[in-house]
Amino acid sequence: MPDHAEPPRTPSGADDDVRPSPPRRPVEAVLFDFHGTLAQVEEPHEWVRHAAAACGVTLERMRATALADRLVTAGRAGGPLPARVPPRLAELWADRDLYEHAHRGAYTGLAETVDTGIEGLADALYDRLLVPDGWVVYPGVAATLRALREGGVKVAVVSNIGFDIRPLLAAWGLDGLVDAYALSYEVGRCKPDPGIFLRACGMLGVDPERALMVGDTPADAGAVNAGCAVLVLPCAEPGRDNGLGAVLDLALPR
Repeated sequence: MPDHAEPPRTPSGADDDVRPSPPRRPVEAVLFDFHGTLAQVEEPHEWVRHAAAACGVTLERMRATALADRLVTAGRAGGPLPARVPPRLAELWADRDLYEHAHRGAYTGLAETVDTGIEGLADALYDRLLVPDGWVVYPGVAATLRALREGGVKVAVVSNIGFDIRPLLAAWGLDGLVDAYALSYEVGRCKPDPGIFLRACGMLGVDPERALMVGDTPADAGAVNAGCAVLVLPCAEPGRDNGLGAVLDLALPR
């Protein structure tokens, strides 16, 4: 028997499993999607009730809910994609995130396919998109944007959209926490086209490899093709926590 025991041998290949993690690249900018990430459209029945009121009609909740179901199925901005787009709206629909007139025309046209019995409702429904009360900001948005600003991280909003969202963020007191906006109808590119993410990084003066894109859809994940890191958040109902605070764990050094 040997005078001393041999040290235990490491199983072949085990050393390969224990490697230091690569250093995390510093994040100099965070690009945020708007709808579904920073804010969500109001509940459908509230959407219809407020729009009807603007037309001088008071709806009971039950009727508002029934109309909302039909209108959401037809196609609502911020809602699920319509199952069918009438041929007369096909061109507007294809261009909805590239031109203001196409965005309004597509969604008011879809609403008009539903017989609501309320004159002017289609335009009133669209107008709810343009006012702060037509949206619900997700919890933690202000705190997250403020922490990024204090940490020296630049912020841009990158959105496929056909109207100006700057007045909305101003009304919510968030405009001072956003450095740039890359909006599809202004940029002429829609996510997942890498061009819109590159434009946002250019606006901020940041290398895409130092940027983190935060969104909630595969289109947002298209930022990887521009060289950005990506965080995809779960879809959450209006007013519910969508996990936005995880951004700070990735963007700010501990």
